[in-house]
Amino acid sequence: MTMPAFTIEPPTYAHTTVMVEQVVGALQPGVGGIYVDATVGGGGHSAALLEACRGARVVAFDRDTDAVAAARERLSAFAERVQVIQSEFADIERHLDDLGITAVDGLVADLGVSSHQLDDSTRGMSFRAEGPLDMRMDLSQGRTARELIEQLSQEELASVIYQYGEERRSRRVARCVKQALRNNELRTTLDLRRAVVRAVGPHRVGGIDPATRTFQALRIAVNEELKAVAAFLRVVHGCLSPGGRVAILTFHSGGDRRVKKAF
Repeated sequence: MTMPAFTIEPPTYAHTTVMVEQVVGALQPGVGGIYVDATVGGGGHSAALLEACRGARVVAFDRDTDAVAAARERLSAFAERVQVIQSEFADIERHLDDLGITAVDGLVADLGVSSHQLDDSTRGMSFRAEGPLDMRMDLSQGRTARELIEQLSQEELASVIYQYGEERRSRRVARCVKQALRNNELRTTLDLRRAVVRAVGPHRVGGIDPATRTFQALRIAVNEELKAVAAFLRVVHGCLSPGGRVAILTFHSGGDRRVKKAF
């Protein structure tokens, strides 16, 4: 099976940074301090840290090429006080070593999906507009959501939807999604939503669209987000200086539990 071609132009990078004041207040950047922004996104948290203390330095990372480009442009005014690097969490310590940094005074990570990724229909993370079944944060590597659905058995797919989406009707959803795949009716994000609606009905539960939990589950699985959380926590353990501070924003119960357990 082949993915359909899409000619939709991705939107200009725009990300709404959340809890900026709380992050700055938690990290308390100081003169001579070095801080890591592990999920730079559009650069909001990094900019706030640099503005809060003119003697602070930030090394920022993201695995999303679009985010790195947008952050570099936004943060260019801070010149040598900031560096933006494309990287997975697992490689952050290596990059710090390359820069001669053995310990940092603070780290921040926003573990949610960015608003840009949701708004960009070519990413396939949302059903608000039609797009390919991709869902990857780093478009240069990894399996797409479509490939994941193809490769998992129906039982494995149900497990992913239940574990990462907390969808109680996961078996029914998995059956309908696999049936759509067999019938060549699973080509786009809206096809996936239609398959989920056939399984659970069109009614919103708790104010959310019936497909929300399934899309969340597949996105988490495609990007191995919970493994990424564990990798970031290892970075914290490995490079935070004594008395250093950490600010972690979580949006999913699985990641939240792992962070709380680690601390």
